[in-house]
Amino acid sequence: MQYIDLSHTIFDGLITYKGLPAPLICDFLSREKSKSFYAEGTSFQIGRIDMVPNTGTYMDCPFQRYEDGRDLSEIQIDETVNLSGIVIRSGEKQAIHATLFMGKEISGKAVLVHTGWSKYWNTDKYFEGHPYLTENAAQYLKDHGAALVGIDSHNIDDTSVNSRPVHSILLRADIFIVEHLTNMESLPDAGFLFTAVAPKVKGMGTWPVRAFASVSPLAHSQTV
Repeated sequence: MQYIDLSHTIFDGLITYKGLPAPLICDFLSREKSKSFYAEGTSFQIGRIDMVPNTGTYMDCPFQRYEDGRDLSEIQIDETVNLSGIVIRSGEKQAIHATLFMGKEISGKAVLVHTGWSKYWNTDKYFEGHPYLTENAAQYLKDHGAALVGIDSHNIDDTSVNSRPVHSILLRADIFIVEHLTNMESLPDAGFLFTAVAPKVKGMGTWPVRAFASVSPLAHSQTV
């Protein structure tokens, strides 16, 4: 089994979403200062990170959109671990419609939309004119039983307007969303397992995840 990392690295000062603060990553206790607490030759670092949860590659669960929706602490392990995955490759499309998903086996699966937009990560271009799903695409994914929908773009919704129909439809249906994926060109179209795990945080609807795929050698040989 091969593991393919689909997550961006979080670092001090990273801007994931314009208008939201970048993470501050620093020492709470430095190695040098810790020496005074321990035996000679022994030191530790205790780090500190201050950030909004919409940082790096992250997962949205229903509470992010709906007050009565499940939060991170209520997600069961089997809901986001080892999900059968399928990659939908959108090419140069900006608005991704339901037609792209028609005829695909998506029931119960992690449906990952590969747009190629992650190549612009950590640049100004990443935020402008990004690919997104349309409302009819979200409705199709809901109606056909997707378990999770991921995208390697700035947002699964069109951010040029204030409405968020894709988040609204998917999260109301308990379908998780993973945004800011990367490295999806390394995945086969199908035949892999997808995992994205967040900590159990009460009262939180979004959190960074380590997203990855488990791919068998046979499936990986079919990568396009």
